[in-house]
Amino acid sequence: MYECLQLEAAKLHIDVQEHHMKGKIKGLYSDNVIWINKRIKTQTEKACVLAEELGHHHMTVGDILDQSKIFNVKQEKLARKWAHQKLTPPELFIKAYKNGCRSRYEIAEYLNVTEEFLKESIKYFREKYGREIKIDDFTYLMLDPLGVYELF
Repeated sequence: MYECLQLEAAKLHIDVQEHHMKGKIKGLYSDNVIWINKRIKTQTEKACVLAEELGHHHMTVGDILDQSKIFNVKQEKLARKWAHQKLTPPELFIKAYKNGCRSRYEIAEYLNVTEEFLKESIKYFREKYGREIKIDDFTYLMLDPLGVYELF
């Protein structure tokens, strides 16, 4: 997934670089350059960070580093929403279920995201849709508790 997102960034003329970054910063985006913290150990976590930084490219403007400002917090949330929709759309939860995934760990592994990212995705979709998402006329994704049910 990380490599696919790097290719997507390249098509958008965004340079992705890995650097050692101070503190808890995992990634930054500015002027068509994305920096990913080199200390991140797994490709899976790097993909989650890169997706969010691509979300900044698509959804946000200006310097939003100061998260004490409401406008900046809202923009950060927009970038994260974009990343959740990109990496964990509800239809992929159904695909994971149909491929035998039953736990959050298995679903995260199937979707190539971290468990923390999956948890945030579920929270985002719960806020957006409520307890369930109708996928088609017969299939529903339950978000609380997490599960899939199909009508016959």
